[in-house]
Amino acid sequence: MTNRRPRVPGSCPVGFTGRYTIVAGDTLFKIAQRYMINVATLVAANPHITNPDLIYPGDVICVPSAAEIPAGEKITLATTTSAVDTGLLEFLLPRFTAATGYQVEVRSVGSGEALALGEQGKADVLLTHAPEAEKELLNREIITNYQRVMHNDFVIVGPSSDPAKISGTKSATEAFRKIAGSKAPFYSRGDKSGTNQRELEIWSKARIKPSGSWYHKTGKGMAETLLDASAGRGYTLSDRGTYLAMRRNINLQILSEGDPMLLNIYHVMQVNPQKFPNINAEGGRKFVEFMISPETQRIICDFGVTLYGQPLFIPDRIRC
Repeated sequence: MTNRRPRVPGSCPVGFTGRYTIVAGDTLFKIAQRYMINVATLVAANPHITNPDLIYPGDVICVPSAAEIPAGEKITLATTTSAVDTGLLEFLLPRFTAATGYQVEVRSVGSGEALALGEQGKADVLLTHAPEAEKELLNREIITNYQRVMHNDFVIVGPSSDPAKISGTKSATEAFRKIAGSKAPFYSRGDKSGTNQRELEIWSKARIKPSGSWYHKTGKGMAETLLDASAGRGYTLSDRGTYLAMRRNINLQILSEGDPMLLNIYHVMQVNPQKFPNINAEGGRKFVEFMISPETQRIICDFGVTLYGQPLFIPDRIRC
């Protein structure tokens, strides 16, 4: 694609007089959330982008200018990358907006950073999968209305050649010991995310302090870390949902799964308005109610089944 010319709009419609240049890692969903509009509206404003699934760095699109972004009903959601990388939020948020009128600004980061944003009062509501860190904030009354939403599990993935011979190993700690013993490449997110925290728990239980040229800290989200592990023919720990969503783009197999310590639980919670009076407490409360409602739980139950043959997440408020 090095010889292609960036696409530039001839003119921008009313309400979209700003211009934004695409950078690496952008998707129309992420851009739409940044400007608090839905994807369909953004696509309609940019007819020069003939295939919304194909945007490239250097392309220019029309976006609302700062003066055109509604200052009214919006909330800021800080969330784990897996909720975005799997496409779950892209599927759910238009329904939330339609039901409540609230636009959602998504801060897609690791769970550790999402919780830190809550601790700083920079988000109204959080969706994360780091129970121990969450409970610490709950005990300090930084968060409130703490609700379990869904779960999936972590899986240890690697190349089909499996140089560490972990295939079929049920124990996560034993699989990690074999990887360290063989010095096969391992790709850690290294970002204090819920996945990274669980990975470090496994290393600790295995009594190993990973270091050396075989151990790579990406500092990236789950999807990007899977891509790095695939390119490096290495292993990584992934939530099952993101792995399934990325499976067609990587050469990695699930090699170890089923250990009880690989259970991956997601909670939604409000940032406490008594600690941070300027946050949108009502909007945060409505988002929590939306995520645990029977209607949303049924959507979660079905999400991914058509594409992947199994749900990416299991709802915890209803039975599928």
